[in-house]
Amino acid sequence: MAEQNTGPVETGAEMDYSEHEKTYNMFLSLAKYGTLACIVILIAMAVGFFTAAGFITATLVAIILFAIGFYLLK
Repeated sequence: MAEQNTGPVETGAEMDYSEHEKTYNMFLSLAKYGTLACIVILIAMAVGFFTAAGFITATLVAIILFAIGFYLLK
């Protein structure tokens, strides 16, 4: 039969809260800048494909939007 335990079997190691916080902040940064990259790429593709602007202008639009977005998200 199974033994009846009244307390936790294993308490584990102490939590490293500073490491948790650094990991969470890295995740938030990745989510922010990843979302920025997806939005900028979609806008640049729309400019390049659906207007007469062309590839060079779409690339310039992407670079400018990346710079503005990076500045605003900092």
